Amino acid sequence: MMKNMYQKFKGIILAAIIVLGGSACKTQKEAEIIHYNDFVDPFIGTDFHGHTFPGAALPGGMVQLSPDAGVEGWDWCSGYHYSDNSLMGFSHLHRSGMGAGDWGDVLLMPTTGELKVVPGSKENPDEGYRSRFSHEEETASPGYYSVQLKDYSVKAELTVSERAGFHRYTFPKSEAAHIVIDAGHGIRNSYRVGSEVKIVSDTEIVGHRASHGFVKHKKVYFCAKFSKPFQAYGTWSGDNIKPGSKEDSGVYTGAYIDYTTAENETIGVKVGISYTSIEQARLNVETEIPDWNFDTVKENAAGKWNQALSKIEVQTPAEDSPALQQQKLTTFYTALYHALLFPATYSDVDGKYVGLDGQIHIANDFTYLSDFSLWDTHRAEMPLLTLVEPPRNLDAVRTMMAQYEQGGWLPTPQQFGNSYTNDMIGDHPVAAIADAYKKGIDGFDAEKAFEAVKKNAMEIPPADHRSKGRVGLEYYQKYGYIPYNKLRESVSRTLEYAYNDWCLAQFAQALGKTEDYEYFLKRSTSYKNIIDTSTGFARPKDDKGNWLEPFNPTFVGHGDERHYTEANAWQYTWFVPHDVEGLIEMEGGKDKFLMKLDSLFTISSEVQETTSDVTGMIGQYAHGNEPSHHTLYLYNYAGVPWKTQELARKVMDELYHDGPDGLCGNEDMGQMSAWYVLSAMGFYPVAPGQNVYTVGSPTFSKVTVHLDRAYYNADQFIIETVNNSNKNKYIQSATLNGKPLEKTWYLHEDIKNGGTLVFQMGPEPNKNWGIKQEDAPPSMTEN
Repeated sequence: MMKNMYQKFKGIILAAIIVLGGSACKTQKEAEIIHYNDFVDPFIGTDFHGHTFPGAALPGGMVQLSPDAGVEGWDWCSGYHYSDNSLMGFSHLHRSGMGAGDWGDVLLMPTTGELKVVPGSKENPDEGYRSRFSHEEETASPGYYSVQLKDYSVKAELTVSERAGFHRYTFPKSEAAHIVIDAGHGIRNSYRVGSEVKIVSDTEIVGHRASHGFVKHKKVYFCAKFSKPFQAYGTWSGDNIKPGSKEDSGVYTGAYIDYTTAENETIGVKVGISYTSIEQARLNVETEIPDWNFDTVKENAAGKWNQALSKIEVQTPAEDSPALQQQKLTTFYTALYHALLFPATYSDVDGKYVGLDGQIHIANDFTYLSDFSLWDTHRAEMPLLTLVEPPRNLDAVRTMMAQYEQGGWLPTPQQFGNSYTNDMIGDHPVAAIADAYKKGIDGFDAEKAFEAVKKNAMEIPPADHRSKGRVGLEYYQKYGYIPYNKLRESVSRTLEYAYNDWCLAQFAQALGKTEDYEYFLKRSTSYKNIIDTSTGFARPKDDKGNWLEPFNPTFVGHGDERHYTEANAWQYTWFVPHDVEGLIEMEGGKDKFLMKLDSLFTISSEVQETTSDVTGMIGQYAHGNEPSHHTLYLYNYAGVPWKTQELARKVMDELYHDGPDGLCGNEDMGQMSAWYVLSAMGFYPVAPGQNVYTVGSPTFSKVTVHLDRAYYNADQFIIETVNNSNKNKYIQSATLNGKPLEKTWYLHEDIKNGGTLVFQMGPEPNKNWGIKQEDAPPSMTEN
């Protein structure tokens, strides 16, 4: 089937799949429709340190219904790792590629035989309700997951709507069939606060789980409906099983139901999820899945994914072998799939949600979202959404504005659930907001947004506020940098605040606020205060102006000795995306800059006191973590674009592939995959907020980006390559709308207005293309 799909793909023009009223309506014959879902493998990233999950979800959906195999250990941040051979059950909330474990709320597990209410261990699954499984009996596709539970001879199938999960269990003949609802279950046992269950009738169970971990003060409510009335029931608290009990509460609490089943009898369970209340969870499931047709819900989910994935249409070079074509398409569309999972819906079907003030609000005319992992996603994930899902990008900005109004501060730099997580560094809401506004995604109160981002940049929240704001802001304002003897990760914080200030300046300029523009533009040069020109590194400096001694640029460190965030000096020195030309000058000019940049990719990969995030190494370049993601594109700024082209292909070819270990590091809520999607198309936004895309090396023969007319002036933007192949990775020449393009960049407006970009490719670098000073992408310091 897959082979036929690839043959079909090469010769068929896109036929859109339109989702209307919750059902997929196919506008052309089935034979003419490209099934993009067939190019997606949700198991990519479930091995190594990818931390993805294989279960059922929708683009930006609230529910991610997926198997949990483990809840402890760094590689089980999503609850699943490909190395496992037993499962605990299927829970309804997961995050993709996080470096911190949480979620895994509301777990269901079908069993037969002796009733067990604890999961048991991986070493001895028989001591609990856990079941062995085999990857040979496990399948996943967009919006669907299935597995055979070996210990119980039960086939479990999962699909979803936006706010509800749908389980279909096929049982063997049994007089002792059960479904266990572990209301206390979650990823990381120490995060449990409490849970409750209540058996409402012989077809409905409700409850909630409270936790306090990576996400603070999290409450998840559920309403589970069963297609078949159960014969018996009970609850448990700890190891105390209570037959006939209808209610229970505690830290380790759940409910169970009993059936007598015939051979191959199916029982369906629909579970509505809400962060607001049990009543809202019931409303969500009854509204979105009103009947018991599992296959219809599954088909609707598949249709929504096919529509989402069809926003980017790619064709592989004819020179590629069938196996290489398959690998490229699977890697690309799975990356796009992962990139579209988040941010996630947080508001209920009627718009209700719990705000950062702990009160219930209603999102009028927008969907309130959650899960802004902006330290990661401001780089490529959010810019990708401006291209393929501008309405969700707008929802994200409007959500941030609601958070500012209700919580008093923007989530700096991250936000999950209805809490300020205060995790990671930087002030990246300003990057996402400024980037959206400058691209014409402006359906929000821009003056209020500027007020919010300026407040983040100028004020510190009160000590009793849940947001910590820009940590170290007082030092940054006093010294023009953050001294290492005052605050850990001082170098990274200084660099990122400088970029954030530049984003604020761009926003101010767009709004005609000249005084603010000049102030923040000047402050965005603060990066210069920590560039040690004698070594060429961004280097820790104390409050007296003294450089850290001794200094080891490959040292990552921990605790107070960590001066860079999940990185070292080799990896973070290059984070001056808004002023690469200024960095070139600080490095001593173009030649010295290039020598140092070359060394980054060629020296030993050894690091001292590292962290598990520093992976995907090429020299000291670490693609497995976000600070490095823009760095290989900096060659374009220094007049040697062929090195960008060569390295972009190297990373795509060697650090991404179509196996379970196909990601070289954490997926990080779509950022790792968004990098690949954009780079495979042949461009990357080095400095979001600038409306500039710098050129890489497109890996496809043709890319068509289908644009949303509500935000763009054209229906599509096309990128074509001539003579493209694995060997022919170097750009020989380029044209944009028929006119020669000598620059190594182009504008968002070029995409917005539609047109065609064509690259002639070859096996050797053209060292005369894109090499002039005026060909380099613009920087704050003029070229």
